[in-house]
Amino acid sequence: MSRRGLLIILSSPSGAGKSTLAGRLRQWDDTLQFSVSATTRAPRPGEVNGQDYYFSSVADFQDQVAAGDMLEHARVFENYYGSPKGPVKTAIESGRDVLFDIDWQGAQQIKNSDLQEHVLSIFILPPSIKELHRRLVSRGQDAPEVIEKRMQKSWDEISHWDGYDYVLVNDDLDTTEDRLKTIIAAERLRRPQQPHLVDHVRKLQSEFGDRP
Repeated sequence: MSRRGLLIILSSPSGAGKSTLAGRLRQWDDTLQFSVSATTRAPRPGEVNGQDYYFSSVADFQDQVAAGDMLEHARVFENYYGSPKGPVKTAIESGRDVLFDIDWQGAQQIKNSDLQEHVLSIFILPPSIKELHRRLVSRGQDAPEVIEKRMQKSWDEISHWDGYDYVLVNDDLDTTEDRLKTIIAAERLRRPQQPHLVDHVRKLQSEFGDRP
């Protein structure tokens, strides 16, 4: 294996462009895989277990949390959601990067996990609150009251910007995409991501003893 994979966390307030950027990253590198979340809610029509979500009972989910098998988890209304550690660990040990689209609370849990040395966290900021609101309205997906709730939540999310490794202002989508690619390319070369370096250095050291 030439390198270990990264746990790439993307967070942002709704409307800052995170989902679009995540999609562009996967077009750039089709080996990037999204982390499949576990949930205790019932499957919706067309959803496939292990592809859309890992569907679980509440008891099984809580057992996984107690056993330390969830990288992060939260209760949303009446259901639990979380990121199973096993598939992620398998992926990064195989040299594949895993992409997480989660909030700051989930990001903190992952950064405090036993996989923390492989975490790359990036927060996406909007250029202005006015522009953030314009983007939410222009999507045409939400009612005005839903947009207002998203705007209210955005302040809490933005206030945690300084808990991330990198922070990018998404004032131009193409420029932000290029910066993301640069960050990921560089982070893939971090020493913890290159397990072969230890053997190579030992080889170099042994060669000193072989000199005439």
